[in-house]
Amino acid sequence: MLRSIFTAGLMAAAVVAALPAQAQSWPSKPITFLNPFPAGGGTDTFARPIAARMSQTLGQQVIVENQGGAGGTVGAANVAKRAPDGYNWFFGAVHHTIAESLYTRLPYSLERDFEPITVAAFIPNVVVVHPKHADKFKTLKDLIDYTRANPGKLNYGSAGSGTTHHLAVELFKTMTKTFIVHIPYRGAGPLMLDLLAGQVDLAFDGMGTSSAQIRGGKLIPLAVTSTTRNPVLPNVPTMAEAGVAGYEVRTWYALWALKGTPQAAKDRVYKEMVAAMNTPELKKIWAEQGATPGGMPPAEMAALVKSEIAKWAKVVKDAGAKVDN
Repeated sequence: MLRSIFTAGLMAAAVVAALPAQAQSWPSKPITFLNPFPAGGGTDTFARPIAARMSQTLGQQVIVENQGGAGGTVGAANVAKRAPDGYNWFFGAVHHTIAESLYTRLPYSLERDFEPITVAAFIPNVVVVHPKHADKFKTLKDLIDYTRANPGKLNYGSAGSGTTHHLAVELFKTMTKTFIVHIPYRGAGPLMLDLLAGQVDLAFDGMGTSSAQIRGGKLIPLAVTSTTRNPVLPNVPTMAEAGVAGYEVRTWYALWALKGTPQAAKDRVYKEMVAAMNTPELKKIWAEQGATPGGMPPAEMAALVKSEIAKWAKVVKDAGAKVDN
């Protein structure tokens, strides 16, 4: 009997002693950032440099897994079902705060199933048109005047229903009393391909995916959706300067943990993510995209998410926006 008690005691002590070692061993295998949009879009622009840097500092590969569909909600629903073991993370966007009011039967809840880590980047959208419209639309006012006189003659592309590409134009249509046909895609990458090919007339695209095309003369910018001009496009007016006072939309990309992820893993990922964004290499990438780095603590990001859900719910209601894909 005494020997059994002694043996059991040793086993219990061994388990307790192993716990800190197990915690300290994280990460012991590759980590996945699920990006709920196809490769080549705005989310990739920021997720991949962060993942590459963290692969070095964590000593394990950080993989960006792309899974697009339904404005980012397919990927979000998928990752919400995964184990909260510190190896599955969600690299989403402002689009997911819009989806909360736009989709009536989401199989997940952004605030219930995920825990904020931090914002990676804030970036304005830019109103861009295909060069085939160069003679017709030299200013945003030209575009507004034309759409008022020719309702439904123009179309705009989005990265999917419920994305800022979509709601930014719906807000614009409400404020300018215009009508433009919506063509949703499965992400900003596929949208950009058709926009460059002239299959789409215009988009309120993220600066991250449009800035290089604008510099190359493949797209024409009419206005940025921020309240101040962007240093990447200093000659492009703001929406207010272009005649739409009170209009402001910004896209942001962020990392969430799954609800129940170990606190030690969340703390380490937050620390490493902020450190990555402060490296000269990533600062340069962000500046080239016209982006402002994030890095806010998780509690501040939680407050941002809550306020954005409320803001976009009002836009969805006022615009009468509906899911159409």
